[in-house]
Amino acid sequence: MTLTLAEPLRLTAPAKVNLALHVVGRRPDGYHRLESLIAFAGDACDVLTVAAAPEGADRLVMAGPFGASLPTDADNILHRTIAVARQVLAHAGLRLPPLTLTLDKRLPVAAGIGGGSADAAALLRMIGDAVPAVRDALLARATTLGADVPMCIAGRAARVSGIGEKIKPLANLPALHMLLVNPGVPVSTPAVFAALEQRDNAPLPPVPAQGFRTAAELVAWLDGTRNDLAAPAERLAPQIVAVRDALAGDGALIARMSGSGATVYGLFEDDARLARARSRIAASHPEWWLSGARHPATPADLTLEAP
Repeated sequence: MTLTLAEPLRLTAPAKVNLALHVVGRRPDGYHRLESLIAFAGDACDVLTVAAAPEGADRLVMAGPFGASLPTDADNILHRTIAVARQVLAHAGLRLPPLTLTLDKRLPVAAGIGGGSADAAALLRMIGDAVPAVRDALLARATTLGADVPMCIAGRAARVSGIGEKIKPLANLPALHMLLVNPGVPVSTPAVFAALEQRDNAPLPPVPAQGFRTAAELVAWLDGTRNDLAAPAERLAPQIVAVRDALAGDGALIARMSGSGATVYGLFEDDARLARARSRIAASHPEWWLSGARHPATPADLTLEAP
């Protein structure tokens, strides 16, 4: 039996934001044990279009402002995701036909907001929705693609632990007025972890059972947390400090790096304050990427296709 796609499907892959990230240990296999509170940014996402490939072979097309910075060969996480999905479906007696994937890459690369993981998760979620019987098997294989992929499949604000595979959704999280800013400097996650001086830090404080009813409650809780990867990332990319200072100077209730950087999030009291901060920061630093803003490709609208 073959899984069929009658029409192209348009999938969104929202940015994952680490509101807090504690490194609490290291496993014998070298993976770090983490505790993190995550949320997803609705106005910052990649867009993936999935269609049947008439040529009879998988095809990956890159577009958007950051498409030129990604490979289109077998190393791309989307090609690896197709391979994993094919194996899982084959075990269930199903065939995944050749696909054409068009990725409108709107999120910066190596930015600490899970862009590649979000793209892989969007594809796995689509296949799981089409074939519910294989959802659990797809989720079980998701960590082979990246530690952030399971949480991106869940797509909900959550407390995550382990290497990212243990996910406990929050009971409640209010709408957040969140601005993401990236200075345009890619940061290597392995390099950040290699520069980490302390690997057995204090855990996250307990998350309230009822979650957070207001942004003020969340910010008060976040004041007792941190991102343990910020210090090593800032040594590798000092521009992160400038971004954080810009957000704080323009009224953010909290400004903190997400993931391994270099993206920094800022939480604001309301959309009006956020819009003013976005406008001022964009005017002062036109080379920075800001969520919710247009970012032309460099060079303009370059499209790459796999050979």
